[in-house]
Amino acid sequence: MIFRFCLYGLLKNQRYFAPFWILAFLDKGLTFALIGLLIGFREICVALLEIPTGAVADAVGRRWAMICSHVAYVVAFLTFGFTSSILALFVAMFAFSIGEAFRTGTHKAIIFSWLKSQGREKEKTHIYGITRSWSQIGSAISVIIAATIVFWLENYTVIFWISAIPAAMNIVNFLGYPKSLDFSSDKKPGRQEAMTMLWQATLQCLTSRNLRRPITESMAYEGMYGASKDYLQPLLQNVALALPLFAAWETTQRTAILIAVVYAILYILGSFASRYSGPMALALGNEQRAARYLWLAYGATFALLLLGTMTNWTGLAIVSFVVLAVMQNIWRPILISRVADEADDHAMATVLSVESQAKSLGISILAPILGLAIDAMPTDYQFAPIALLGMAISAVALLTSRANKSAVPSHD
Repeated sequence: MIFRFCLYGLLKNQRYFAPFWILAFLDKGLTFALIGLLIGFREICVALLEIPTGAVADAVGRRWAMICSHVAYVVAFLTFGFTSSILALFVAMFAFSIGEAFRTGTHKAIIFSWLKSQGREKEKTHIYGITRSWSQIGSAISVIIAATIVFWLENYTVIFWISAIPAAMNIVNFLGYPKSLDFSSDKKPGRQEAMTMLWQATLQCLTSRNLRRPITESMAYEGMYGASKDYLQPLLQNVALALPLFAAWETTQRTAILIAVVYAILYILGSFASRYSGPMALALGNEQRAARYLWLAYGATFALLLLGTMTNWTGLAIVSFVVLAVMQNIWRPILISRVADEADDHAMATVLSVESQAKSLGISILAPILGLAIDAMPTDYQFAPIALLGMAISAVALLTSRANKSAVPSHD
C-alpha cells in the first residue's frame, strides 16, 4: 500500500502548469490583482466545500471521494487550457476547488487508517513524510516535462491539457485500493450519523486547545506560503530577461529553462526535507518544539527576501523562495501529525478537512491583498509586501506560541 500511496503523490503532482501558473494567467491578460482574486476565489470555494466533502468521504467512502476529486481536476485542467474568458476561468477554478475539497484530508485519513490497521500509528510523521517526498519527486519530474513543452512550443496552453492525463491515471490507482480503507469501521454510517460526525468534529476543532492551536497555525503558515509561493515565477522571468545568456532565444524559452532549473532544485530539496521531517522532529524533541523552530526560520527567511527585494541581490530573493518551499515540506508532515494526534479516528477525514479549510481560508484572505499590493508597488520593490507580511505573521505566531506555552502545562 505504501507503493500505491507514493504513486498517488507522484501522479498528483504531475501538474505541468504549476511552475508557470502565474505566467500563464499573465499571458491571458490578467493583472496580479485579478490573479490574486482568482486564487482567493478558489480558496474560498475550497473552504466552503472542505468540511461537507470531508464528511461525505467519511460517510460514503474515501476511495470514491478521491475518484470524484480527480474527475473534477480533469474538467478544470481542460477548461483552463481551452479558454481565456474571465468567467470561464472562474468556472474552471470552481471545478479545481471541488477537486481540492474532496482530496485534502481524505487521502491523509486513508494513510492513517491503514497505519492503524497495521499497528503502525507511531510512524505517522515518517510514512506521511515518505509519501510527500514522492509528491515532490513528481513535481521535479513535471517541471522538466513542462519546461520542455513550453520551450518547444512557446505556449502555456498545452501544459494545462496534458495535466489531465496523470489525473485520469490516478483514478485507476484508486480503484486498486482495498475497500476496507473506505471507512474507519466496518459499519457504514447513515446520513444522520454523518451530519452528527461533521458537527462533533467541527466542534472538537473549535473547542479543543490542542487542536485549535495547530489549525490556527496552519491558517497563518500555509496561508502565507500558499498566497506567495508562485510569485517566484515572475521573479525568475525578470531574471531571464536580464541574463545575457541565450540571447538568441525568445523570452518564453529563456524563462522556461530558468524555471526548470530552479524548480527542479526546489522540488528535489523539498523531497529530502519531507522525507526527513519525522527524524528532524524527533531530534528537536517533538512536533510542537519543531514547529516553534520552523516559525523562527520562517520569519528569518522573509527578512532575507526583503533584503533581496530592496537591493539588487535578486539571487537572494530567489534563494529565499526556495528555502520557504523546503521549510514548508518539513512543516506539513509535522503539522498533520500534530492534528492527527488529537483527532478521533472515526472522524479523521473531517478533522483533517477542517485543518485544510483553515489553510484555504488563510490563502483566500491573503492572496487578493498581496496581488493588490504588488500591483501598487514600484517595479523595483514589487515583492516587498510579501516579505513584510510574512515577517509580521511569523512574529505574531512566535509571540502567541510563547504565551500559549506559558499558559498551558507542557506535554513534552
